[in-house]
Amino acid sequence: MAYADQQMSGNRVVAIIIVALIHIALGYLLITGLAVDAVKNVVERVTTIDVEEPPPPEPEDEPPPPPPEDVPQTVPPPVAPPPPINIARTPPPVRVTPNIPPPAPPVLRIPPPAPPAPPAPPAPPSQARGASPDGLNRWAARIQGDYPSSALRREEQGTVTMRITIGTNGRVEACSVTGSSGSSALDQAACRGMQRYARYNPALNAAGNPISDTTTQSIRYVLPD
Repeated sequence: MAYADQQMSGNRVVAIIIVALIHIALGYLLITGLAVDAVKNVVERVTTIDVEEPPPPEPEDEPPPPPPEDVPQTVPPPVAPPPPINIARTPPPVRVTPNIPPPAPPVLRIPPPAPPAPPAPPAPPSQARGASPDGLNRWAARIQGDYPSSALRREEQGTVTMRITIGTNGRVEACSVTGSSGSSALDQAACRGMQRYARYNPALNAAGNPISDTTTQSIRYVLPD
């Protein structure tokens, strides 16, 4: 039914539009002075258009209702008694040990490096030295001139080598024969003369202070002509 109404309304709208266009054309023709008869004939043809309404659509057949389903009669299942409920005692409280984080490691503080030590002052030059003879020719001649008389009678001569200790005053403090002349008289006379006449410049340590020293000395005895 709705479809037929829509089709009829569309036909009417089309007819109305056509009639409006025709009237506009007639007005234009009348203004321009065209033949009035021709306009009348056209108007009569147009105005007598029959608008046929389409027949309404046939109603659709409704489907038959579905047959009733057979509902089997069910026997309710037996109801079992509820199981007994065991009421347990309240469990003991759970003790939770707090998670204590480990202590932070100690901060390693490195002390700043010590300033470099000032350079040591230069050491003074060492003044160390050994003992040296002082006026060797003079006192050696005096020792040789003190020739033992026993050695002269036996015409003994030779060289005596001695190991002597010189004190801080430059004098011979000790004497021992390390090389004999072959004459005991000459050996004894040589050590005796060294302690009596010999003079030395004393030995010095690094600071320049006199110290005792040990050295060797030789005296040669020659018979006079």
